[in-house]
Parts: sequence; structure tokens; C-alpha cells
Amino acid sequence: MAKYDAVIVGSGPNGLAAAITLQQQGLSTLLVEGSDTIGGGLRTKELTLSGYKHDVCSAIHPMAMASPFMRSLPLEEYGLSFTFARYEAAHPLLRETGAVLSRNLEETIQQLGDDGKLYRSLIQEVVDRWEILAEDTMGPLLFPKDPILLASFGWKAVLPASWVASRFKTERAKALWAGMAAHGIQPLSNWTTSAIGMVLMAVGHRFGWAIPVGGSQSIADALATYYLKLGGEIQTEVWVKDRAALPDHRLLILDLTPKQILSIKGLNFTSSYERQLRKYRQGMGVFKVDWALSEPTPFTDLRARQAATVHIGNTFADVARAEREAHAGKVVDRPFVLFAQQSLFDRSRAPERKHTGWAYCHVPNGTEYDYTDIIENQIERFAPGFKDTILARHTYGPKALEAYNPNYIGGDINGGIMDIGQLYTRPTRSLTPYRTADSSVYICSSATPPGGGVHGMCGFHAARTALKDHFGIIINLP
Repeated sequence: MAKYDAVIVGSGPNGLAAAITLQQQGLSTLLVEGSDTIGGGLRTKELTLSGYKHDVCSAIHPMAMASPFMRSLPLEEYGLSFTFARYEAAHPLLRETGAVLSRNLEETIQQLGDDGKLYRSLIQEVVDRWEILAEDTMGPLLFPKDPILLASFGWKAVLPASWVASRFKTERAKALWAGMAAHGIQPLSNWTTSAIGMVLMAVGHRFGWAIPVGGSQSIADALATYYLKLGGEIQTEVWVKDRAALPDHRLLILDLTPKQILSIKGLNFTSSYERQLRKYRQGMGVFKVDWALSEPTPFTDLRARQAATVHIGNTFADVARAEREAHAGKVVDRPFVLFAQQSLFDRSRAPERKHTGWAYCHVPNGTEYDYTDIIENQIERFAPGFKDTILARHTYGPKALEAYNPNYIGGDINGGIMDIGQLYTRPTRSLTPYRTADSSVYICSSATPPGGGVHGMCGFHAARTALKDHFGIIINLP
């Protein structure tokens, strides 16, 4: 058996990021994956009909361009390319003109009318100084590089999204804000829910919301190809149940959730550390539907037909109600639906003159309720005739998602709720949450800061911590 400096378990974006970071420093590493393909949440498959490429999990990637780690890699040399829509996101309304997020900040501000000034005060600084802010927010809670900038961002980011919404005058501004903040997958009255809304809007203006040509799998493939070029090794179809079954290694890096980690034998954890992991809280799950479509989705709002992502939920009040009730365990008849239409901007996704649709809504964790009709009915309200374009569909409920990717406990795609109690203190209350009670074991999944999203920063920070602890190698953010 080969001896490795590190074995990384799980080939999602964070597992790949950890493996790349260690391999860049000359360590010998092995990346193992339980599935037959690498990628975690970065997979693309023909789920409905032949020739229709569907992103199984993540689809549109605001953070892929905004992540310091991802931007540091020469992934375009390994086959990765992005395309972009006319608008990064659209939020149609039923009774009046909706709103769009344009990469052009001034264009977005102008459409908001009386609320443009407030929008600028909320977003401008984040747009202008993202690179510095990213260093201070996309990782553990350490002494900030720019304390004043972080404080300026933080006092707004910590607020409940509902508080910020109350300052807007127009329904379109409130609705646009609701859709962005609802990516946090929790009630909009929770503290810190403004953070995700501010970041998604700001990086949309700064970098755009990227669509990987060929599907999200192309991001994973480029990362893996680069990793192999560095000398790393990958093994698929390896489900880790006992550390002793792995090849001899010095360090173990886990791109896994606390629940999965607790099931692995041979980890030398203290009882108190295990108790902390057991207390880790999951968030809402998602119910996802993919469609093969005969034509583009006929949104009544024409700008929604030019957006990569469409937030479907109507007013702020409607979105807030849907998120609150789903979090409380209720079946919501008109949920907040996140809809993506990649084939409009990447023609490799479907046969000629045909299209794909991708959508999910937030649901009670682990629910077995079938939301297919609910999701399709909600889309139909804003795109009459949508149902007539459906050629085939594929659905993933929370349990099916967890079976497909065990990191999605109960359908929780964020790796644990990212509320104020777990935004940075995840999965334990530690300034270095990537370390475990076993000094040779580290966690690099989205259950560590900065949490969910395709950015690789959890993996980078876990590898960075391990390099310092065991090899005396100190590396800075790219």
C-alpha cells in the first residue's frame, strides 16, 4: 500500500480544493470518492431524455468567479469556460413590473427608482472592495485585514433581511432583495440573512453569475484535471466506513458533514467533541425538478427570458411567508422557486431548438411530500403555457438527494443551517473549526466556514490549517 501525506475523502469542490492546495505544496495526496464520478454538487447528467444535459445539483455559479481560490487556478487551460446571460437574475411580479439584477450596477440602480440610492448604499462598497472583503469573510473568524471595512459590511450583513426590506419603498426593490436573501435557506426574519443577499448582489455586479459551458460537471472536471497534472491521485467508488481501510497516510481531510463523520470508525475523537458534532443543526431541504422542454419558458416579464436565474415567488411578503412556513415544517402551496434556464445561453445543454429547465424550492428537512405539481403551478403563474412545453421531467426529493450525495442530509444543500449560531461557528464553536479532536483529522466540507456554495474556500482553509500544523508551511490566500 502506498503511503500518502494526506487522503482526502469526498470530491466536491471543497475536497478538490483541499487536495489541490496540499498537492501544490509538494505533498503526496490521494482523493477518494464514493460515487462512480467525481464532483459532489458539481455533476451534469442526462436525467430526462437523451441529449438534454441537466445540472444535478448546483447550476449557476456567482461564487466561482468571486472566490479567491477559484480565481487563482488556471482552469481555463483545463477546459473550463463560462458564459453569461443578459441579466444575472430576474424577479418577476404579478401585478407590476418586476426587477432584474444586471451586471451593470448603474442599470440596476436606475430601474429601482426611488430605492436606487438605498440600494447603492447597501452594495457599492462591497462591489468596489470585494477582494479585501473576501479575505475577511470567506473563512474563519480571525483578525481582519481591514477591520473598518469588515465592520462597515458586518453591521448591515448581520441584520435580518426583513429589516432591510422595510427600508425599501417599492415592491420591486423589496422583491429583488427577497429573492437574493432567500438563497440563505432560512426565514428572512433571522439574523445574518442580509449577508447572503448583499454578497450575491455585489458579486453579480463585480463578476457576473457564471454559467459553465457544458454543465457544472465541467468545473469539477477542470479541477480534477489540474489536480492530476500536479501529481495527485483519484480513486472513485470508495465508500469510507473505517479509517483503517484506507491506504497508509499521515493526514485525513474529510469533505463530509458531521453526521457522516460520526459514522466512520477509527477516528480518535473525544466524547465532548463528538457531542458537539451531534448537536450540529441541519437546515431546510430542497425539492428539485429538471425538465426537458420543447421551447424556452414563456415568462410574461420579457426580461426574465434573458436571465440565467429567475426567482419565482412574487412579493417580499410572499417569499418571506413561504420561507417561514417551510422552515416550520409546513407544506407551502406557493413556495419560493429558484429557476435556471441554462440552455438559453449554452446551446450544448439541449438538442437544437429544444431547452432545459432546472428548479427547486425549500422544503422541510427530510420531507417525503411530492412538490412537483406545486413547483410547476408556481412557475405557470409567471409563465403561462410553461406546462405545455414539458417533454419530460426528473425529480429529486430530499431523501433522494441525500441518497445521491450523502452530504445533503435531509436535502440540506448548505451542509447545515447558516444562521447566526452556525454562520462561522460550524461545525463546532472554535476559531479553527477545520481541526478536530484528532490532530491528524480535518474537516473541509461546507459544514465549515464560509459554508455552502461552489467556491472551494472551505477546502482551501482546511488544507492551509493542516499545512501549518504538520509541515510548518504557511500559505496566504491566493
